[in-house]
Order: sequence, then C-alpha cells, then structure tokens
Amino acid sequence: MTLQECYVKIGGDYNDILHRFMNENMVRKFVLKFPQDNIVKCSKSWAKKDYETAFRAMHTLKGVAVNLGFTALYNVSSTLTEKLRSQEYDNLDGLIADVKKQYDIVIEAIAALD
Repeated sequence: MTLQECYVKIGGDYNDILHRFMNENMVRKFVLKFPQDNIVKCSKSWAKKDYETAFRAMHTLKGVAVNLGFTALYNVSSTLTEKLRSQEYDNLDGLIADVKKQYDIVIEAIAALD
C-alpha cells in the first residue's frame, strides 16, 4: 500500500499532510513512528478510574493524530478528550470503542505500507 492509499484508508488528508511536511519521505518517517501505547495507557487508566492519566494519554493521541493528518482518529479522540477534560465520565464506553476502532484502522494501514 502506498502512503497516499494509507491516508485514504484511515480517513486522513494526504494532500494536507504532504503540503505541511513538503516531502513524502518525512511524512512516511513520522507515520512509521506513530504506533504508540497511548491508547493502551488510556484504556488501563480508564479501567482503574484514573481519569487524569486517561485524559493525558488521550490528549497526546489527539495531538499526534492531528499533526499527522489522521483526521478520523483525531475527530473521535478529540471528542473523548473534551469529555474527559470536562469530567464527563458517564457513558463513554461507546466513544472509547470508537477511538479504539479508528486507532486499529490506522495501525493496520501503517503495517500494510510498502
């Protein structure tokens, strides 16, 4: 899969990220560094009701997603981040599942890069 195909699969904006980074090799370099433990840290913290750590992990994931142009992941992680920021902890399981689903799509697409 090409980098552009990867961005299509994950619901990202390839042209925007290419414009910002100005070089496909730079985009690829940072995309390949993306897989991280923030989603795991958020899930474990959430299970322990450690909402502050869950917020920080989700906030970091949101920031990386926006900087890399992972639009779909950014949108769901941003919504969850704002819920955690405002301490709205009820009924977030569906939103957490949405973030995990988008995260998994990104990870699978990155793994399939040529």
